Amino acid sequence: MTFLPEFETAVDPIRLEKLAEVAVKVGLQLEKGQDLVMTAPLAALPLARLITKHAYLAGAGIVTTFYADEEATLARYDHAPDESFDKASGWLYDGMAKAYEKGAARLAIAGDNPMLLSGQDPAKVARANKANSIAYKPALEHISNFDINWNICSYPNPSWAKLVFPDLPIAQAVEKLAEAIFAASRVNEADPVAAWAAHNAELRKRSSWLNGERFSALHFTGPGTDLTVGLADGHEWHGGASTAKNGITCNPNIPTEEVFTTPHALKVEGHVSSTKPLSHQGTLIDNIQVRFEGGRIVEAKASKGEEVLLKVLDTDEGARRLGEVALVPHSSPISASGILFYNTLFDENASCHIALGQCYSKCFLDGASLTADQIKAQGGNASLIHIDWMIGSDKVDIDGIRADGAKVPVMRKGEWA
Repeated sequence: MTFLPEFETAVDPIRLEKLAEVAVKVGLQLEKGQDLVMTAPLAALPLARLITKHAYLAGAGIVTTFYADEEATLARYDHAPDESFDKASGWLYDGMAKAYEKGAARLAIAGDNPMLLSGQDPAKVARANKANSIAYKPALEHISNFDINWNICSYPNPSWAKLVFPDLPIAQAVEKLAEAIFAASRVNEADPVAAWAAHNAELRKRSSWLNGERFSALHFTGPGTDLTVGLADGHEWHGGASTAKNGITCNPNIPTEEVFTTPHALKVEGHVSSTKPLSHQGTLIDNIQVRFEGGRIVEAKASKGEEVLLKVLDTDEGARRLGEVALVPHSSPISASGILFYNTLFDENASCHIALGQCYSKCFLDGASLTADQIKAQGGNASLIHIDWMIGSDKVDIDGIRADGAKVPVMRKGEWA
């Protein structure tokens, strides 16, 4: 029997097919004979099927997909014994790590209900996520170290659409979220692959300028913000398409509007306020305010979701330090849409942002040849988490600070200076 999601007809099939093609040809640049490991919400079955089709058209060896079901996830919280929340499927992640070691690519379809666990015990959610993070680490390291080509794209899951557009009937909400995903993913263009090539060239221009400047730090100023982010020794800016260690050039995030690099884990000082809510583990964390000393968050509060924020910060030693700083103009298409997606893949591309936790080894000069100890020595952070939250707006200015202390305007009122 064919499975037909209830609101599949609200999603334009022509542009959904284009999104699948972009995910394979731009996001992954899948090579002939390469295997693919894919994860997806059950609601994203139509997109997962199309990606599978285009992967095989590109010559994929075998495509293996793992589906997540919201009802099954909730059943655990309703009925599982307490000790269940300290367990995770390590055997599955070990298998994924082995697949990546053998050259498989990775694709994740995002679209889970961001508020799925909002009614659950935050302590159980935190325990389950910590156990999962520990178990996932062997597989995640291949992704965060950019050993393989990987990609994340999105599908308008009805439960997600209803959260973004709560005043619309569900079918209209799905249709509107699909339109927003297609626009941000550039599949509305006559030739999406060419549109992505042009966009990647523009992001490369920005990152090349920043790499040429060799700033030692960035200084953010705005309402509730006076933050100096020291940059890691030998840091390198990236944006758009990047070449993985396996030699394949891919676009990890669709959509993407950012250029990003690695902060120095010990050299962040001052205070900063969030400019958009963060949706994390079923909780909306809003009006985040933190203060850094010596690179570490020593004070943190939020008007909503503070309990969850504090649990996140206590995940491990690296959770209170930064692993990424990213620059996004306020006029980016996602910002201009005026939509709060409750999804980091989209919301981080509406605003400059920082990320708590794990850094990316590729954001160092010759990063592919550096050991974990060398990355740490150059200021790179290590953690089980990597959580982006937004600190940019049309009221925030950014200066680059050179080694001699001279300041260079980088952004003014949220736009490139």
